[in-house]
Amino acid sequence: MSRPLTEHDAVLFIDRKARRYLKLLRRGQKIIIRGEIRSEELFGLEEGSRVKLSSGETFLVLRPTYADLVPHLPRAAQVIYPKDTGPLLVWGDVRAGATVIEGGVGAGALTIALLRAVGPQGRVISYEVREDFAARARRNVEDFFGPAPQWELKVRDLYNGFDEVGVDTVFIDVPEPARALDVIARALRPGGVFAAYVPTALQLKETVEALQQRNDFGEVESFEVMLRNWQAKGMSVRPVHRMVAHSAFIIVARRLAAAPAMAPDAMPGRE
Repeated sequence: MSRPLTEHDAVLFIDRKARRYLKLLRRGQKIIIRGEIRSEELFGLEEGSRVKLSSGETFLVLRPTYADLVPHLPRAAQVIYPKDTGPLLVWGDVRAGATVIEGGVGAGALTIALLRAVGPQGRVISYEVREDFAARARRNVEDFFGPAPQWELKVRDLYNGFDEVGVDTVFIDVPEPARALDVIARALRPGGVFAAYVPTALQLKETVEALQQRNDFGEVESFEVMLRNWQAKGMSVRPVHRMVAHSAFIIVARRLAAAPAMAPDAMPGRE
């Protein structure tokens, strides 16, 4: 990405009060915030340049990082925020070349993170029951990630089952993860990772208890992530007043191998 700004780039406009505005550069279109500027006037500029709009106000322009992108992503549903995305990728063991199923695509925020993590040699298969969410996710991936031949989006109810088997990781962001454990177990390879993202303690309880009652999942853990920013300004070094505390719980488990059948003379209690 070490190149000047050009057509189809996503660009973050940052004003003097650090307010951020996410825009797409389209030939023949104007960027309108407070004042306007033609997209073509940004073509060829280096990131970190400053531009002046017709109002006379100056903005810093940068391509958005993933953390910048997600809060500004066009959406009709809540997104998984960056403070949770990082742990999901790490605890989910998502790596280059992995095959990952995503259940519940929303606006495509996690999808973009997964595509970046698995790389061109990996695969991401997303299941979404709502066509309007799927359409928005397609647009967001196209606009803010680009061509993604390693991605497949299926509009259908994941509770009815996945087509894939032997996958490395399954992520679920749906109201009742416990209902999907049978289909998740069939899709995951032995040793694969299941990760659920749920907002309420009741969903946490139901999902963890359902996992604990099964013999095909183990190593169950659950946690939440809290993020506190700090301000360093002169002699004032203190936490900011607003903290990003609870957003959701993350539940992680490993798919276990099927237990081998035991010969009758090897069963406990046999002499």
